[in-house]
Amino acid sequence: MFSFLAPRPRALLCGGGPTRRDFLHVGALSAVGLSLPQYARAAAEGQVRPGAENRSCIMIFNLGGPSHLDLWDMKPDAPAEIRGPFKPIRTATDAFEVSELLPKHAAIADRFSLVRSCHHAGAAVHDAGWQMLQTGRRFTGGIHTPHAGSVASYLLGRRTDLPPFVVLPELMGRGGGNLPNGQAGGFLGKAYDPFALMADPSKPDFRVPDLLPPDQIGMARLERRRSMRSIVEQAADEFEASEDARLLDENFQTAYRLMTSTQAREAFDLSKEPTHVRERYGMNRFGQCCLLARRLVENGVRFVTVNTFLTVFDEITWDIHGSKPFTSIEGMKDIVCPMYDQAYSALLEDLVGRGMLDDTLVTTLCEFGRTPKVNPAGGRDHWPQCFSCSFAGGGVAGGRVVGASDTVGGFPAERPVGPGDIVATIFESLGLDHTSHLDGPAGRPFALTDFGTEPIRELFA
Repeated sequence: MFSFLAPRPRALLCGGGPTRRDFLHVGALSAVGLSLPQYARAAAEGQVRPGAENRSCIMIFNLGGPSHLDLWDMKPDAPAEIRGPFKPIRTATDAFEVSELLPKHAAIADRFSLVRSCHHAGAAVHDAGWQMLQTGRRFTGGIHTPHAGSVASYLLGRRTDLPPFVVLPELMGRGGGNLPNGQAGGFLGKAYDPFALMADPSKPDFRVPDLLPPDQIGMARLERRRSMRSIVEQAADEFEASEDARLLDENFQTAYRLMTSTQAREAFDLSKEPTHVRERYGMNRFGQCCLLARRLVENGVRFVTVNTFLTVFDEITWDIHGSKPFTSIEGMKDIVCPMYDQAYSALLEDLVGRGMLDDTLVTTLCEFGRTPKVNPAGGRDHWPQCFSCSFAGGGVAGGRVVGASDTVGGFPAERPVGPGDIVATIFESLGLDHTSHLDGPAGRPFALTDFGTEPIRELFA
């Protein structure tokens, strides 16, 4: 994560100003986004609809790939090696049942809708699915498509001192395929990378280093940062045609405003929340990230991605292969599902109680599902051919099911839904025209989503 308090660059150009590399470092291009009037321009060009200014999105990415067959698309009449060890339970809607592992989901099922026919044609490796589900495309030809949150930042801009796009608690780590994870600005540039928290908000000493108040920063260091402003202005005058100088000038102002903003500090300050609210979400990393996501949206952040886990290698995740170091299908019951069930239900109930759900899309995505047949180790393996995702709020009607899988949960049987459709649905909720184009590499037009993809319109009220 960018540190606004990094030491002052020492390498200088012959004219006395910072080098190009220094511009990129001090400018914080990857940290906070640009404060450009994007919304007005995009609205004038027809890329956004009226009312988009009020919409936000919380994307929960279920890193590891949950088993749709054991959670959201159960097959109780299938043979034991297909249906697994758990039973479905009734929910608050007659439209669908969910696993007994998700009782809190069952109680609020009228608030969210399921898509049971998701699939993609990418490799069955984690990072391939990460990039496809968050961008709508597979990265090909050296072109990295921007994350949906980066597109929202580019077209809509910021609303407050806070960054328009935040990832909690930090960016995804390794996925095994040595591929980009999709959580970046891609061809839009580093200016539209997310602000990554890089901290665990469940820790007692949690704080965001770049948002410390001036009395903790130290006045001498703060004055040194203020003096950088004059360097920026001088460099911008001397190198009037330099894009780096212009970006530095804009981002310096944005970074300084973020660091010294009372609103930003308070938005990240979970101590402002009553103890019973924090406990309702769960006093763990994922639970507190969900609570923090609500606080950030409440304070004007347009897009928050919450990674349920950070990597599939160093912690127990949804990656239930069964053999060590992975957990089994049974292991979900005691380790992953209680945490997830508690935090997700708390988030939706909290948004409802605060009157925020109508304008906040909450979507739960994953890179793939799990194999229809239980493996010999008591787990399930990677399966991109069919999986489930969910949507709530942001104009989406609750208590619906879109699509269906076949009798063993192996392939879509009705209404196949690809990554482009999913990202187009997010854009639809945010008020963005998914058919419009961005300025892609080499200046060529680049559609927001793949040609032929459409929002999942059955979801919307």
